[in-house]
Amino acid sequence: MANIGSFKKVGEGFEGEIVTLALQTRNVRLVPEINRANDNAPNYRVYVGRVEIGAAWSKRSTEGRSYLSLKLDDPSFSAPIFANLFTEEEDDGYTLIWTRPRSRNGD
Repeated sequence: MANIGSFKKVGEGFEGEIVTLALQTRNVRLVPEINRANDNAPNYRVYVGRVEIGAAWSKRSTEGRSYLSLKLDDPSFSAPIFANLFTEEEDDGYTLIWTRPRSRNGD
């Protein structure tokens, strides 16, 4: 797992940046999804400028800690990026942690 971004809470959403070897962008916004079609629909939409690049779902860890699970995708990506947005204990910031999906054979 690697830290690929940092965010701040702004109103009901979040604003921040994502930095990887292939993606270096600021002005990333997580905007609350007001009209969710069902319980499986995303809680947030992820935008860079006017372009939607993903979605986020509210989750709770087994320890009871709330976080957001993100799926980021764009035609310029070789594959979707999966990450989790966690609050930082020492300040009001949030850290975006990249995770590699597990393969079906457990690798």
